[in-house]
Amino acid sequence: MRSGVGLTGLAVLASAAMIVSSSLAPARPAPVPAPHQHRPADIRNHRVDGSYESTNWSGYAVTGSNFTQVTGSWIVPASTCAPESSAEYAAFWIGIDGWNSSSVEQTGTDSDCSNGTPSYYAWYEFYPQPSYYAGRMTNLKPGDVMTASVTYNSSKEEFTATITDTTSGATFSTTYTPNRRNTAARSSAEWIAEAPSGSVGRKIEVLPLADFNVVKFGPDFSQAANTDTATVGTGSPASIGSFGSNLNSSTMVSDGSSSVPMATPSPLTSDGTSFYITWNSVGP
Repeated sequence: MRSGVGLTGLAVLASAAMIVSSSLAPARPAPVPAPHQHRPADIRNHRVDGSYESTNWSGYAVTGSNFTQVTGSWIVPASTCAPESSAEYAAFWIGIDGWNSSSVEQTGTDSDCSNGTPSYYAWYEFYPQPSYYAGRMTNLKPGDVMTASVTYNSSKEEFTATITDTTSGATFSTTYTPNRRNTAARSSAEWIAEAPSGSVGRKIEVLPLADFNVVKFGPDFSQAANTDTATVGTGSPASIGSFGSNLNSSTMVSDGSSSVPMATPSPLTSDGTSFYITWNSVGP
């Protein structure tokens, strides 16, 4: 009599093998929370010259509707950490929303200080969701050139944030679908240096701004072509400076009556693609 398994037996074995193979497949690591959040702009004053003052943002934002993509590039700045400084932070990012809405879809880097020691890492955040490290990109170096994008897919109603250290070649990408109670407005796109926020006692407050000296955004400094653009709907990417009256600049100021400048953006370069932000003070 011929021995072996029949077709039914083979099917069972194949199915079992698929289950075992699937169970042995490496699972994607769970995201690791980053130390603090990067929140919408806290606008405090509209200046006579048309620019704005904010307690947590410095840089540029363009406003309108139906933003579907933002791209950016910047050079990771070195933070100067005083020996006595316990904790100071500086974030640099690009994103959609947050200038005049309650959500922010963003990705960027931090140059932080803790007990006099600097640290550099990449992150992503779909505020009001928590901030997370961008995979294993936790060993960035000052001078690294970063490129990033946030893209909205209207057919899937989801955002994809991608960030790349072009110096080392490391890259990270993730996708997020807002829930119906947190529908993104897509009413602005930004290129920002931020004093992040964190828990101070029982309150969420703007944290001390680390001394990053100068951070440079855009292809005129990074040599990363086709960056620092925003796209509306199905149109073509447009540079920061091409948005005319919908272009807004913000100086970061302390949250006090004196409004001491903390970080100040330069004018845009002549091609409207690039700028730098200068650190002024640690803040309150």
